Order: sequence, then structure tokens, then C-alpha cells
Amino acid sequence: MPLILTTPPAAEPVSLAEAKTHLRVTHADDDAYIARLIVAARRAVEQATSLRLVTQAWSLFADRWPDCPALPLQLAPVTAIGDIITYGVDDTPATLDPAHYYLDHVSRPARAVLRDGRTPPRGGRPVNAIEVRFTAGFGAASAVPEELRQAILLGVAHWFDHRGDGEGGALPLAALDLLATHRSVRLA
Repeated sequence: MPLILTTPPAAEPVSLAEAKTHLRVTHADDDAYIARLIVAARRAVEQATSLRLVTQAWSLFADRWPDCPALPLQLAPVTAIGDIITYGVDDTPATLDPAHYYLDHVSRPARAVLRDGRTPPRGGRPVNAIEVRFTAGFGAASAVPEELRQAILLGVAHWFDHRGDGEGGALPLAALDLLATHRSVRLA
């Protein structure tokens, strides 16, 4: 199921000023580099946890609705489902009535759930026949849990200190420890 970012976050959970304070950098020479490290660290934290930190819009495409009434949205926290759209054989979109489904934001990942007795939506094309447009994230940067913000700062500091020496790599262990409570574990 393809998952496509349609509107990126308007801000990062950690500001350039916060990162520079954490790094004890007082000059502006590395501002662009530090800003890129903040983005990279946020993406690494999001990848490691399947969370989206600051509000952003996504589209999830599915070939068909699953046999159960719930379609997992793959991310958390999901705050709203904008639309569920089916695409006909000729790619004509049809929007599902919002009264036919609801958001299960308690589950992780969140799910689009059909109300009792509703027929699963069907598209006419064989692939990507259903699109779910939704909003994910904790909200504004100030709403992001502190341990996730700290993990970003640790990642930025690690990569800043180890640039060019081959030691950069993944998030440092201290950052991964902070993410432990936010990871979802899947049992096969």
C-alpha cells in the first residue's frame, strides 16, 4: 500500500536556535548544515517509531478494502480522515460518505473503520483503487513529546560531531533509548 506525503510539516519539532544551543554553536557558518541535520534527525525518529511528529497530510492507497472492517493507516497519531475516495475503471473519483466510516485513533497504527453493516468500498481499477486522505502528527512543534525532541537533538549532535569521518550513520544509542517507549512492536 503506497503511502504518500501530500503536505509536509510546516515547521520542525526542534528549532535551529535550540539545536545551536544544544551544540554550543554561536556562529552562523553552519546554520544551513544544522537545519538539514534537524530534518534528517526528525525523519530518522519518524522512521524508527512510525510516528509523525508535526502535523502533516498523507494519502494511503489500497488495491481493495481488507476483509475486516478496518483499514490500517500505517502511521500514528492520526488526527483526522479528510476523505476516502474510490477510483473507477476510467479513474473517475467518488468520495465515500463520512457517515459510513470513522477514525480509530486509539489503535496503533490508526485505522479507518467502516460502520456496522456498511459495504466495503470498491474501486473499479485493479491497483490503487482506494485512497484515504488523512492528517497525522501531534500538532504543532510544541506538542511533540519531549523525549522525541531530545532524540532529535542527540541525532543532530552526533552527526554534527562525526561529519565526514564515517562514524555518523544511524541515530546514536542514547537517542534510540529515548524512542523505545514510542516504538510499536509487531509479532509475526
